[in-house]
Amino acid sequence: MNQLETGATDQPKGKPFGLMLFTRFPEPGRTKTRLIPHLGPAGAAALQRQMTEHVLARVQGAAQRLPLAIEVHFAGGSQEQMQAWLGDAVDYYPQAEGGLGDRLIAAFSQSLAMGRPGAIAIGSDCPALGADHLAATLKALSQVDVVLGPATDGGYYLIGLRQLEPALFKAIAWGTDQVLAQTLTAAKAQGLTVKLLPPLTDIDRPEDLPQWEAIVAGSR
Repeated sequence: MNQLETGATDQPKGKPFGLMLFTRFPEPGRTKTRLIPHLGPAGAAALQRQMTEHVLARVQGAAQRLPLAIEVHFAGGSQEQMQAWLGDAVDYYPQAEGGLGDRLIAAFSQSLAMGRPGAIAIGSDCPALGADHLAATLKALSQVDVVLGPATDGGYYLIGLRQLEPALFKAIAWGTDQVLAQTLTAAKAQGLTVKLLPPLTDIDRPEDLPQWEAIVAGSR
């Protein structure tokens, strides 16, 4: 798929969709660990800070025209530290204990329990994610059960659901190039319909940094 479909979303009226941004407080040595050998602990933490601020600004811009309620789901730090860093215009929730699958299940359960028509989870490491991708996700969720944004490393940068589907987050080899494939297999086994967005790059490895630098240069 080479183009985003961003026409009328036909989404339910009323409550907004939950947009859950997963991130980590930028403490040196505890974030962007794959990049520490290249950037050092302080440099990796600075990158985490910059990318989170970039992604949050983009989704806040999108939420001005799309029915999205932004939730920051954080690890590390405290709610006070997160709010002092990112402001009080969004809601903050500490991530649950356990692996990534457990944390995603807990976050989707919490967001959907608010009566939302659906929820979307994203990370802070995909700076190319924009309003068009989110608009396409909302439109697709009026037609399918699951929306996935494939990452070029074999994972995904976005997952959107209308209702909690725990099977999508179990028996997944998180952090490997099999995450997307295993998630699609799980969706098929559950009889769920899926829409794929265009692939984007997560900034996780030294070879990904030129793309981040190009995005920063383009925003000046």
